Amino acid sequence: MNKENNQSILSKDGVSYLVPFILVTSCFALWGFANDITNPMVKAFSKIFRMSVTDGALVQVAFYGGYFAMAFPAAMFIRKYSYKAGVLMGLGLYAVGALLFLPASMTGMYYPFLAAYFILTCGLSFLETSCNPYILSMGTEETSTRRLNLAQCFNPMGSLCGMYVAMNFIQAKLNPASTEERALLNDSEFAAMRDSDLSVLITPYLIIGAVIALMFLVIYFTKMPHNADKNHDVHPLATLKRICRIDYYREGVIAQFFYVGVQIMCWTFIIQYGTRVLMNEGMSEIDAEVLSQRYNIIAMVIFVTSRFICTFFLKYINAGALLGILAVVGSLLTLGVIFIDGRMGLYCLVAISACMSLMFPTIYGIALQGLGDDAKFGAAGLIMAILGGSVLPPLQASMIDQGTMFGMPAVNVSFILPLICFLVIIAYGWRTYVRTKQ
Repeated sequence: MNKENNQSILSKDGVSYLVPFILVTSCFALWGFANDITNPMVKAFSKIFRMSVTDGALVQVAFYGGYFAMAFPAAMFIRKYSYKAGVLMGLGLYAVGALLFLPASMTGMYYPFLAAYFILTCGLSFLETSCNPYILSMGTEETSTRRLNLAQCFNPMGSLCGMYVAMNFIQAKLNPASTEERALLNDSEFAAMRDSDLSVLITPYLIIGAVIALMFLVIYFTKMPHNADKNHDVHPLATLKRICRIDYYREGVIAQFFYVGVQIMCWTFIIQYGTRVLMNEGMSEIDAEVLSQRYNIIAMVIFVTSRFICTFFLKYINAGALLGILAVVGSLLTLGVIFIDGRMGLYCLVAISACMSLMFPTIYGIALQGLGDDAKFGAAGLIMAILGGSVLPPLQASMIDQGTMFGMPAVNVSFILPLICFLVIIAYGWRTYVRTKQ
């Protein structure tokens, strides 16, 4: 049983961090919204601009590429100034990127949207680099992983909102013309349909941009703790050399790369997987897409529920052991996705979310434990690992575009990539368990 069972997770040395915890935790929901309104956009942009799944997956390249590009600049900014300054910078870039969807839509071109996504996720990189270690600092080190898991519980709530908005205010309102019907349109008909669909797509982004601007003002005028902002010297190379010598940190970055990859692949391509299954049952493409997104929302509800359950069990079970167990179950379900055709395979894909719920904050908490002020740069390495969400989905998309592989639907075979990711996480969970039991 863990020692911190009866300790308060939101106080330290008699100081309560409840209000700052609530404000920073709200940012978790806000970037969850951005993440999961974006996953269905791979399919939406592919239809709107008559592109392949691989070209549509460039949305994920731009989205998660912004995380990678800005993580260490964000860490240097935070080290020089403060966590609060990092949060504010993140919110500012998030708002600007979302509002840039309006001029992007006016061009009628795909690539300006990728630029807007990149700027938006530069903001998310600032937020995650700031908020995760900030939450870890709002209490004792012994309760830090539980505290981060609690804060991360609100991330999928934002994700659920993003999925709901994507399904009901974007996917359901796009022109119902199928991919094949759009391919037959002449240039003027295509342009008219494209512009109509883009006007639907950008509205939620403009609204969230305004909400983020309001959140910026609330945090700007609120007094926030400075308990983790004592060292403002910036020595990135020396710090990186120091923390990269730590096995559990270095391996944590690798595990996080593969975790983010498996999460984004499972949540992005559930649309393609479900659409194929449901169309084989006789459903139209647009109806199959909307129903697939509903399955995606069910997956997120399972994810949220499992996050709360797993956070409770962390009081009693070693974090590495629980991480490994969930990754083993995730691997078995992924085998079901690959080899079981029809609805049962889709149900396995939905169930994987229960296994993923614990992984991001637990890997994060394990990797940063004991790093002290070096956690600011350590956090940047873990946020850069989000690049897995940029690298792996296009690989899976290129497999899906093959149509069939080895005599099986390519979308099924493509889930060999998530399976490999789970195997890496199993190894990290096991090594963590062994290390903590020595």
